[in-house]
Amino acid sequence: MSYLLHIDSSSPGAASVSRQVAVSFRDQWQGPVVHRDLAANPVPHLDAAGITARSADPVHHTPEQAQAAAFQDELIEEFLGAGAYLFTVPMYNLSMPSVFKAWLDQIIVTDRTLFFSGASPAAGRPAVLISPRGGGYGPGTPKHGLDFVVPTLEAVLGGGILGLNVTAVIPELTMAPHEAALAPLLPLHKASLAAAHEQARQLATTLGPTRAA
Repeated sequence: MSYLLHIDSSSPGAASVSRQVAVSFRDQWQGPVVHRDLAANPVPHLDAAGITARSADPVHHTPEQAQAAAFQDELIEEFLGAGAYLFTVPMYNLSMPSVFKAWLDQIIVTDRTLFFSGASPAAGRPAVLISPRGGGYGPGTPKHGLDFVVPTLEAVLGGGILGLNVTAVIPELTMAPHEAALAPLLPLHKASLAAAHEQARQLATTLGPTRAA
């Protein structure tokens, strides 16, 4: 049965804005969900055993290679078994949390999810990327051009590698309630957050199980 694969990577738990917006999406989603919380249960970073196991004959795998290959198989089968995806990936220091990058490195494997001739088996499936950030990074802001999360993941999750149809939901200025210097931007933050919740709800309805099956 097809399902929504929800990959979480935000550390603060219930206080996380990305998790709160994901709840708005999940509350509207009508269908099965597989949830992997990388903050609570991080996957290991790709190491020599995991890399060499991909090209070595399984008959000759070392115990370390066999273990690494089995874990990659689990993650890849979980990824390919989904009909739709929800990724909650906040901005940490201008980039994605390292636990999410570790998950990507484990599942992107040549001739399984990445094909240099032909499309990925997941190509065209819908994916929602929820990516809050403490400041503003859009056109006209002082930090425009320093968002290395959404553009990177649109390329990796999207047409560049995995071929998913990615829609980004971006709550901005999440530090405004916590930093006095950003207090004047609090109304903008509240508007951005409300819009993100509404966009998430609408996407869950639009991309629901019938579409994602």
